[in-house]
Amino acid sequence: MQKILIIVHAPPYGSERCLSALRLAIALAGSDAQPKVELFLMSDATVMALPHQQDANGNGLQGMVEELVRNGVAIRLCRTCALARGLGDLPLIPGTTIGTLPELAQATLDADKVITF
Repeated sequence: MQKILIIVHAPPYGSERCLSALRLAIALAGSDAQPKVELFLMSDATVMALPHQQDANGNGLQGMVEELVRNGVAIRLCRTCALARGLGDLPLIPGTTIGTLPELAQATLDADKVITF
């Protein structure tokens, strides 16, 4: 089974990089090849794991994150990045977790492909 790690640094709103990362992850997780997909959120991307967010148009990314969780995609937030943004004690979208840099390092070593946004 192919392993694909997607690392997202971009903020969830203001550009389409997070949206593009989620769309790609959903397409990969649902493909016939059935790779193991992991998503690691760093920097401002960590706030994507907070529930009930909406942009000015009333849209959010939560549904896409929840779809990935349902499809077995591991979604982790960089602990240092999350704590720096005050997310340590806040509820996250169910199925997302706070991870560590050693976990990211291991996921990178284990991955056949690493994609960054």
